[in-house]
Amino acid sequence: MHVGHLRSTIIGDTLSNLLSFSGHDVLRLNHVGDWGTQFGMLVEHLRDEFPQALSKETSKDVELGDLVTLYKAAKKRFDADDDFKVRSREGVVKLQAGDKEALAAWESLCAASRVEYQKIYDVLNIVGLNERGESFYNPYLLNVIEELEEQGLAVESEGATAVFLDGYTNRDGSPLPMLVRKSDGGFNYATTDLAAIRHRVQMEASDGGEKADRVLYVTDAGQSQHFEMVFAAAKKAGFVADSVSLEHVPFGLVQGEDGKKFATRSGDTVKLKDLLDEAVRIAGEDMKSRMENPDEDFTDATADVAKTVGIGAVKYADLSMNRESNYKFSYGRMLSLNGNTAPYMLYAYARICGIVRKATGQPDDQKVEWPEASEIIISHDSEKQLIRNLIKLPDVLSEVESELYPNRLCDYLFETSQKFNQFYENCSVNNAETPELKASRLSLCTVSAATIRLLMGFIGIDVVEKL
Repeated sequence: MHVGHLRSTIIGDTLSNLLSFSGHDVLRLNHVGDWGTQFGMLVEHLRDEFPQALSKETSKDVELGDLVTLYKAAKKRFDADDDFKVRSREGVVKLQAGDKEALAAWESLCAASRVEYQKIYDVLNIVGLNERGESFYNPYLLNVIEELEEQGLAVESEGATAVFLDGYTNRDGSPLPMLVRKSDGGFNYATTDLAAIRHRVQMEASDGGEKADRVLYVTDAGQSQHFEMVFAAAKKAGFVADSVSLEHVPFGLVQGEDGKKFATRSGDTVKLKDLLDEAVRIAGEDMKSRMENPDEDFTDATADVAKTVGIGAVKYADLSMNRESNYKFSYGRMLSLNGNTAPYMLYAYARICGIVRKATGQPDDQKVEWPEASEIIISHDSEKQLIRNLIKLPDVLSEVESELYPNRLCDYLFETSQKFNQFYENCSVNNAETPELKASRLSLCTVSAATIRLLMGFIGIDVVEKL
């Protein structure tokens, strides 16, 4: 997985968490690209370099090594060797037709990929995903074509089969085709996506379908026109009832600090694992620099906190941006203790824990026991402002549920922490004038902490009680 996979993963996870909390029955589908030209290319490369991978009996014994290196070697051949390019494209057709050797090699590649991307999901705290790649829909593709042809929507176009939709044209004004079957008989993304729509919204649960009433597609903004056309074709073909909502949730690019493509010095795509490891390393170094003895080794607990801060910083920095915007990746900004960042929010939560511990006489080395709710007494305007902010939570959640912009959760988190800081600067908790006022202020601490904990949970960041 590379840095481009970060956004779809964490945006989709955050929205799924919030929608589940709001009472929806959410199915988290990981629509992996396990089909298509790149796999035909890889299968043919394995045919030459790892022939044992083409047999089910021996494929499990094959060690494919680094898949990125394998892909680069296959791509180099694809770009330079016309015969290999033809074989690769024919290999896709063989794969889609169920060729045994091609399927055995493909399964080896998928298994190796699955092991690697699961490591990343574990680091990012992504759970509950159901893998369902493009290959899953292969048995349904021909039926999609037949139904489109029966309705007169799919027609022959220069040897291929295409759907032409009103309002979509090429730059020269000619109709823009949406290909559903290539001239070599192979299918493509539009065919798969149409089959997926039928499976998700038409097919009964008893037959393995979902009967979904809302389907969210979290992909990069570059696919916007593709999904517009696929959705339009699905509705025109009657695959989607009026009561069903198909929604593309587009996002922008992750860029380097220079505003260009985020890449290594050699120009290669940044591996997501390397990016996350570096964030944890920097977070750990920052924590060490603030320790009484910087040369002291980290305990396991401290190392876990460094991981939480580092990974959380990467996720929060991404989600705090309007998802449709490109953003510049900067370790310095995302790991800053100032501003709308994960470290700032984690410290805000830990600070509230410290306030409650001190006011209630709890030891620092034990989990905080939150006090029971009490009657709220307003004695200062900052208390009123904090309360006004806290009661906005249902409206914020409803807005994100409808409009699907996770950055509004982060904006609200930052606003909540600021309102709490203003409250604490003006209203002593431990030295409140009366026991009743102290109890009231402890309740405000408890609710503020619970709000931060809830929203950080949606984002997939574990809070820590001490930093």
